Amino acid sequence: MLAIAGCSNVTVVNTGESPTHTAPLPSATPRAPPSNAHLVNAFDYVGHVGDVTGYYFTTPSGNWRCAILALSKAGCQAASSWRSGMGVPGEPDSANAIAVDGEGDPQFVTLAQPEFWLDPGPPKVLQFNRILAAAGYRCNVQEAGVSCQSDTSGKGFTFSAAGYTPHYTDVPANAP
Repeated sequence: MLAIAGCSNVTVVNTGESPTHTAPLPSATPRAPPSNAHLVNAFDYVGHVGDVTGYYFTTPSGNWRCAILALSKAGCQAASSWRSGMGVPGEPDSANAIAVDGEGDPQFVTLAQPEFWLDPGPPKVLQFNRILAAAGYRCNVQEAGVSCQSDTSGKGFTFSAAGYTPHYTDVPANAP
């Protein structure tokens, strides 16, 4: 054993100090699973536009047209014209939609065609405090605005004519 240790070029220095230990990083707080208390039947919202299968809805106010595009993304556009901006404070001038895909952050986007419009339409109204969950996404409409999220990443958005936040807002379990 001494012969093996003697051939090593490793120098050991003993300073007499106790070894330092780094504290483990705190684990991320697990997010609560989204509520399923107010789910609607997704099949009532399914539609086909060309080769795309989606779950299309409009808000009770009629201001927004939204969709969950099967295993692709969820998003919304202004109902007045898909080419126009949404009129949301903080929205880039060139944007005409807001979307979230399976992995990325929610963002305002400029679409070359009306991806979140059912054609022919109109889509069914998603009533207040109801949740449409399908194809890896969920969306809801509340008095505070429209909210959508990727169930894979947990990333989402909430928006209205008054503003935008890059977070999904769940429907409270006790909502009417």
